[in-house]
Amino acid sequence: MNFSHMLSAAVLALMAASAAAKPVSQQGRSCHLPGAEEGLRCITLPLPLDYASKGGPTLNLHVTVAPAFREAARPDPLFVLAGGPGQAGSDVLAIITQTFRRARATRDIVLIDQRGTGLSGKLDCDTKQFNEDTMSEADLLTAARACIAAVKQPFAAYGTASAARDIEQVRLALGYDKINLWGASYGTRLAQAYARAYPGAVRSLILDGVVAPDQIIPAAGRDGQAALDLVFRQCAENAPCQAAYPNLRQEFDELSARVAAGAVKLELPDPRTARPLKLTMTSDRFLGAVHNILYNALDARRLPYLIHSAYQGRWEPFVARRNLASDYSPDGPVAQLMHLAVVCAEDWPRLTPALQADDATALTAPLAKHIGTMCGMVPVAPAPAPATTPIPQPVLLLSGELDPVTPPRRAVAAARYLPQHQHLVVTYAGHGISQLGCAPRLLREFLDKPEQPLKADCLKDIPAPTFQLGNAGPQP
Repeated sequence: MNFSHMLSAAVLALMAASAAAKPVSQQGRSCHLPGAEEGLRCITLPLPLDYASKGGPTLNLHVTVAPAFREAARPDPLFVLAGGPGQAGSDVLAIITQTFRRARATRDIVLIDQRGTGLSGKLDCDTKQFNEDTMSEADLLTAARACIAAVKQPFAAYGTASAARDIEQVRLALGYDKINLWGASYGTRLAQAYARAYPGAVRSLILDGVVAPDQIIPAAGRDGQAALDLVFRQCAENAPCQAAYPNLRQEFDELSARVAAGAVKLELPDPRTARPLKLTMTSDRFLGAVHNILYNALDARRLPYLIHSAYQGRWEPFVARRNLASDYSPDGPVAQLMHLAVVCAEDWPRLTPALQADDATALTAPLAKHIGTMCGMVPVAPAPAPATTPIPQPVLLLSGELDPVTPPRRAVAAARYLPQHQHLVVTYAGHGISQLGCAPRLLREFLDKPEQPLKADCLKDIPAPTFQLGNAGPQP
């Protein structure tokens, strides 16, 4: 062991010892971050970039702590793991008040910027090099190839296994014994990986939008198509929606074919600036926006209006909604290169031709093709398949019936390895349950007594969003 590695280990040991003697509320520095209503505690942890390379380069891992409101806080905090892969804890700070205010009454909330995201050395391209409205797909790929080639860090250092080891270093440095984990979407994969690697450190898990161990992120065709079909079916069963859009599915199919043929070249006022904009609506752009809209149940109820308007040649509403994915995201911007580092090592190598054929749908075919092209540029070796050893701790699984990527069937698949689980399904919800209706209260009740069955009938009170029938917005 060389001197620099010994120093790094000594720093971690010193931080852990200091943490044990000092309350978490007094650790780190006071900080005010976008999305938070109050001052929090920010901690920077120097960690190995490559755990297998002793004495190699380090990265600074950013951790945000929202201390419990009560002085006599419970000793087991809630660690929050964001999704993506590519989202950071500091990008979703609004969740502290929106979702975890009840839980925070008695527990610290710890948000980690996973390595390669947010304030932990974000691994991403300079977005100024990309203009998706004016650049051709060939030009975008050329820019992406140059960006990937310029990366000096090893892509293999940003995988789920390394992120799980980081969580353990955070737990030790902050002086916690057992912790609870809340993960959303990809964060559920990371939470399960940590629980399997460090079972003695875990008290309970909450998994929202569950990624099953056998799930492959680019293989989302069946789930996405099922969510789209459900929107069409529910519109047909809703008298006002059916009256407004009697040929919705046919219009969508014809519109998709028109776009795929390259026949949709738009000249319209830019929804951002009102300046003239020339845009070729490709299948990547069109179907990618449709799939993105399906994530949110309220947004999905606007989809019939957007499709019908575009079918009639009025593309402004659709283009404006498409821009939201790049202009603003309530969950923060995804670190695209970090996303690729994970997906290209852990998912793409397992996407066999047989699985591609079985999962192929028109909705996500452009997405799968794009990921395949990008992974061909990323220098990373295939990672081992995820472990499926049982997780004995209590686990709460949350699913939305309308979810286009992690519907209830994915949680059912994960539950085969979770002998002490509860599974709650919300009928009129999409991707993400924890912030809806009575869910924040249920999270607190589960954390207090994770072995007790929850009385979750209140989730049935979450209403179905209404469809948008015109320019004024959804029905009242």
